[in-house]
Amino acid sequence: MRTEIQAIVDEIKQAVSLLRRHLDWDQALKRLEFLNVKAEDPDIWNDPQEAQKLMRERQQLEENISSIKELEARLDDNVGLIELGEEEADDDVVREAEEALRTMKTDIDRRQIDLLLSGEADANDTYLEIHSGAGGTESQDWASMLVRMYSRWADKRGMKVEVLEVHDGEEAGIKSATLLVKGHNAYGRLKTESGVHRLVRISPFDSQARRHTSFSSVWVFPVIDDTIEIEIPESEVRIDTYRASGAGGQHVNTTDSAVRITHIPTNIVVQCQNERSQHKNRATAWEMLRSRLYEEELKRREDEASEQEASKTEIGWGHQIRSYVLQPYQLVKDLRTGTESTSPQDVLDGDLDTFMESALAHRVHGSDAVVEDIE
Repeated sequence: MRTEIQAIVDEIKQAVSLLRRHLDWDQALKRLEFLNVKAEDPDIWNDPQEAQKLMRERQQLEENISSIKELEARLDDNVGLIELGEEEADDDVVREAEEALRTMKTDIDRRQIDLLLSGEADANDTYLEIHSGAGGTESQDWASMLVRMYSRWADKRGMKVEVLEVHDGEEAGIKSATLLVKGHNAYGRLKTESGVHRLVRISPFDSQARRHTSFSSVWVFPVIDDTIEIEIPESEVRIDTYRASGAGGQHVNTTDSAVRITHIPTNIVVQCQNERSQHKNRATAWEMLRSRLYEEELKRREDEASEQEASKTEIGWGHQIRSYVLQPYQLVKDLRTGTESTSPQDVLDGDLDTFMESALAHRVHGSDAVVEDIE
């Protein structure tokens, strides 16, 4: 077998192994067996809502298990055809099987991302918060660049972006912003963007044209619907109203329409100022708080929860997940996965899918390797 084709075969095997691991293969088979038994029990329909939930789970498991079995069978068949063709010197058979493997590699890459986006909230719309960090005006300008980057990314994927809150910087950029990104798998794709992002460039605000390093943080949490119950006693929150700032029309700075809610036990703060009505801003802020608390619960279920919490301690050195270097060279590097791009402008224009997909796969693989920082 030619080296190129052997490499494709090895990649397919690795991808299938990843899919099995993500699905928790042995447990998935046991769960499907249990659900098949439940499906034959007529009493299950005494609770129609629970029955429908179990049937949806059963269908999803069947599809995932069948898909992996089909991939394994296709791989074995085409490898067998190549070996047979080589033995019989039948180049047509070999070429046909090799082309089938190339097509299979494309299919499995797509399937791998679909399965990685099968978490309970992955398909949902999402909130995205951006906060400037160490670096003053530099970081506030960087935060506004991140808003543009994620808006461009969403536009390219046909998603809609609503700006719920913006606090402008004193000289340039923004201190913070909250976006609502609406689209299929918005949360699933954006969730790996949470963390600190670092920019290295020649400062446009420095008359001596010196190189500056700026930091901004990104936090992503899913929009949740009424089927997910999150109870928040009013005694655990503090609600403040204030005058909206920034662009927003004639109502800005005339009424205390903006709303900030602080969840005292966790110190989570959400705020909304995009509506003229304080009532509407309050309702949106409550939804954001419910979503933030739900996201905290999701994180606790993940093995990397401790790492995520540690990364929130400070927006600055040592906590970044990705570096964007514009000077003295051109490089964007994800410090968790090692994924790189030598075209920072493309990344800043929303070309983020490679980074997101690598980070999704990294969550499943896990990694003991330390990716070196960029100096």
